[in-house]
Amino acid sequence: MELSPSAYADSFCRDRLPPFSLWPELHFELPELEYPDRLNCARRLLDDAVERHGPDRPCLLTPTERWTYGELQHRANQVAQVLTEDFGLRPGNRVLLRGPNNPWLVAAWFGVLKAGGVAVTTMPLLRAGELAELTDISRPSLALCDHRYADELDPGRRPGSPAALPVLTYGGPGPEDLAARCAAKDGRFTTVVTAADDVALIAFTSGTTGRPKATLHFHRDVLANADTFSRHVLKPRPDDVFTGTPPLAFTFGLGGLVVFPLHAGAATLLIEQAAPLQLAELVAEHGVTVLFTAPTAYRAIMEAGAADRLSGLRRCVSAGEPLPAAVWHEFHAATGLRIIDGIGATEMLHVFISAADEDIRPGSTGRPVPGYRAAVVDENGDRVPDGQPGLLAVTGPTGCRYLEDPRQASYVRNGWNITGDTYIRDAEGYFWYVARSDDMIVSSGYNIAGPEVEKALATHPYVEECAVVGAPDARRGMLVKAYVVLGAGVPADGSTVRELQSHVKQTIAPYKYPRAVEFVTTLPRTGTGKLRRGELRERARNDAVSTAVSTAVSTAVSTGVPTGVSTAGSTAAPAAPVPAGPAGVVVERRVEWTDTDAAGHYHHSTVVRWVEAAEAVLLQRLGLSHLFGSTPRVHFEADYRARLWFGDAVRTELKVTKVGTASLHYAFTVRGAQGGEAATGRMVVAHSAAHATGSTPWPAEVRELLGTAGPQEPELLTTAPPSGGTPCASQS
Repeated sequence: MELSPSAYADSFCRDRLPPFSLWPELHFELPELEYPDRLNCARRLLDDAVERHGPDRPCLLTPTERWTYGELQHRANQVAQVLTEDFGLRPGNRVLLRGPNNPWLVAAWFGVLKAGGVAVTTMPLLRAGELAELTDISRPSLALCDHRYADELDPGRRPGSPAALPVLTYGGPGPEDLAARCAAKDGRFTTVVTAADDVALIAFTSGTTGRPKATLHFHRDVLANADTFSRHVLKPRPDDVFTGTPPLAFTFGLGGLVVFPLHAGAATLLIEQAAPLQLAELVAEHGVTVLFTAPTAYRAIMEAGAADRLSGLRRCVSAGEPLPAAVWHEFHAATGLRIIDGIGATEMLHVFISAADEDIRPGSTGRPVPGYRAAVVDENGDRVPDGQPGLLAVTGPTGCRYLEDPRQASYVRNGWNITGDTYIRDAEGYFWYVARSDDMIVSSGYNIAGPEVEKALATHPYVEECAVVGAPDARRGMLVKAYVVLGAGVPADGSTVRELQSHVKQTIAPYKYPRAVEFVTTLPRTGTGKLRRGELRERARNDAVSTAVSTAVSTAVSTGVPTGVSTAGSTAAPAAPVPAGPAGVVVERRVEWTDTDAAGHYHHSTVVRWVEAAEAVLLQRLGLSHLFGSTPRVHFEADYRARLWFGDAVRTELKVTKVGTASLHYAFTVRGAQGGEAATGRMVVAHSAAHATGSTPWPAEVRELLGTAGPQEPELLTTAPPSGGTPCASQS
């Protein structure tokens, strides 16, 4: 094998490609895969599109903006000028990109490629420590970052990372903002003529075991996915309008929301955040015809009663997690649309097994996309008979090339890319998903590595040792469950659960935190000390949603049912207290920007904050605030049933369920804007008034009031808090 002469002055990426002997087999049998030796995918996708369709063709849409192909080209050229003229970028230098899906992120991506740089797009939810690892691996010379997400790139918050990394923000005020710098450029830039096999992007796998894996993809690879899956399965048209929810840092999102639409001369609607109902409304409002999202979103749209808003769609694509046959059939019955399922991998760049239209077999992922080959093999690389499970093996025009990583030899075996999935192939050549075959936890479309969560947990002083596995969950598919051995003297209670969960969310991306925590005295190990993960997985399967009260505390979490969009006020609660039954209250709050991510996953600490705010209002109504002081939590558990979205009104219904000798038990329900259950759970607090001990009983009059006061006056968003009321605590 031989590479073309590189156009890069900085040979960092080429120097760190794996040896040719460890590359997968590559084949380019389709005529459209015969690319010239000199090729820059930015020119093919953007410059050529302007030449073919003209500069005035709609390209990037948002709920409030509209960029034409000519405007995107002009701004991408300006970005390239800023990079090369103001920051001295040389071909082959890496540029880290960080931000939600919006036009400036796309302009930055194209600007980097046009300048001959290598794009390193990262998830906006990543924390400083995670970003430090990625920068240590990819060694970018510059970061382009949405101004709202720049804090985590502060050198003071990135221990061990290169301190000199310049950060150029966009979307904010000031003369140093990228947009302001671009305005000073004329937008005339000649795209660097790169080699087809020069590295165009470094994509980090969204979940890894141990040190993050960086995959290297060539300029020709970016086009190959458009000339295989998009051309032969998706079959887009120039008049299509694409949209979807996956971040552009995921190669699924990069392909579906940028590469495929621009390759076809179509437009794409970029959405930073959207609840399922909002997504459905945007599809209808903007005439969207092609939708990319995960199975949970399709299910949520149906549950929101918004399937009719999708009547303009002609293509629906699902990936990121297995698509249940029941969801496929329900969606087809509601809309008449056939969801295109598929499996891809960061190592392969995009989807390589799929099916569309009459070729679909609900429940099956599909058959190899034209241009790819797939097989089911055993551990020795031999094909297994149809109908028997084995390892999924794939080859095609793209394949795994890790950046200087010994794990290349594990992913590529005998020329095959071994994806880590267990599959069954049937007699018709359809592939049926069975399970992940490694330590990866796939939860609501997110790949989460158990060892990475273990590493984060292990840094907390409470933790003696720990193990993390996936536990089955009806709505998320799987959830992250941690088995933790605590240090001497650390209480195995709900407050410790919260402390460990908060620590993980501050250490790595918040969506990776363990939603179930069980405290154990020992972890199962082999005679040689190796952890018996299989035993823990079996244990998690048998006890996925149980809550241990003595030495184990589990918090089982799931998501799925949509809450929709907040409009005006909320349905009125009881206007006056009813003097019968246990005390309770209804309190409304608004979902803040920092409470959720782009997929509607909200933080455990947010629910705790809402419930504590409701408790504060209830105790104030009853005149009992003085009895609680710091109000220590003995136990807090929540079952998450729906996604919540920025701007939604949420209603917390809190009710006393038991007044113990020195404890108080609550049940709560958090409802979204449509009134559906977003979260339910219970909380136990201890008597913590001044001079109270763990055994100090409640006064008789307090016990009677808590048990008989009934519903109290609600605090609604349309109702000003009464004088002396306790406001909602700030986001921690």
